[in-house]
Amino acid sequence: MKAPRIAIPEPHLVNREYSERAWPQYASAVEFAGGVPVRVPLSESPAGVARLVASCEAVLLPGSPADVNPQKYGEDRIAGCADADPAREAVDELLLQDASNLYKPLLGICYGFQALNVWHGGTLIQHLRTSVNHHADRTVLQAHAVEIDPKSRLRRVLGFAGKHTFEVNSSHHQAVAQLGDGLIRAAWSPADGVVEAAEGRGDQFLLGVQWHPERTLDTCRASQCLFQAFVDAAAAWEPRIISESVAD
Repeated sequence: MKAPRIAIPEPHLVNREYSERAWPQYASAVEFAGGVPVRVPLSESPAGVARLVASCEAVLLPGSPADVNPQKYGEDRIAGCADADPAREAVDELLLQDASNLYKPLLGICYGFQALNVWHGGTLIQHLRTSVNHHADRTVLQAHAVEIDPKSRLRRVLGFAGKHTFEVNSSHHQAVAQLGDGLIRAAWSPADGVVEAAEGRGDQFLLGVQWHPERTLDTCRASQCLFQAFVDAAAAWEPRIISESVAD
């Protein structure tokens, strides 16, 4: 069976140090699970992005040091927010549209989860202020607990049986406020209720997580299971009939 190709945009247009450090981690996680990572440059033209994603069976939206432009969910920017990255947002929107139209598997991680939620019409908390240390850094592998909904697809994807709580890393100062259309909460921080994961309501593999599983691939079985399930879904994906892939 041909290895599935996974489109992964560069994390940030300007912060090259972050992008060159972070992108290979997502690529390695995809390769671990048997996929082929496909780098999507943020400087690429819309036509070029379309050609790249057309050659892929799935989309992975990575983290970023940027924050989603709050005007996209009807709010003004508050103090403490990072600058938006218009190039990243433009590429993400093209990838999200392709995955939505064709029911391609899509995994959003941290910023990628937030972008997914906003694209579906949801909103974000612009700056978290709780007792939980959500804004740890990449060196803290177990920052806080996450509780998984026992009825969720995520619980099965991670390989857990029944109700389960486990420790995750955490490196974000924003989070989901209102979930977007078609998304349901799959995990949360039990100490403060912050949404930690959401998934689609239908059959499409559509999942966003607020932590960084690519950083714990070597040590965490749940992280391995997550990427394996995602790449397996990409391998099983088949193009939809054209009449089904456009709006009525």
